[in-house]
Amino acid sequence: MYQVSVAGYFDAAHYLRGYQGKCEKLHGHRFKVVATLEVASLDELGLAYDFVELRGHLERILARFDHTCLNDISPFDRINPSSENIAATTYSELQSLLSGAPVTLASIEVWESPQSCVTYSP
Repeated sequence: MYQVSVAGYFDAAHYLRGYQGKCEKLHGHRFKVVATLEVASLDELGLAYDFVELRGHLERILARFDHTCLNDISPFDRINPSSENIAATTYSELQSLLSGAPVTLASIEVWESPQSCVTYSP
């Protein structure tokens, strides 16, 4: 089994509705998002999955989050833009883009600081 990972970044503001603490106020992060695929075998070129293609898929998803107030965009206008929900949303959208590819989307990591990360894998 091979694992292939790429990272992407976006800068955004958010606030957590109903949170009791400083994160209930508008604040920003430079989010790092890592997508990891699992692949059973290599293709005829000896690749598990093309880094460029995977990075392109991830960047297309993250582009709509970049330089926004996450609370203003779907689905975060309805659910809190927590790192957990960002990870699950990114997973769902990337899974759709990978439909038909001979890969398994293993996980999405969302880092909101160099010390704090969430990993989502259903």
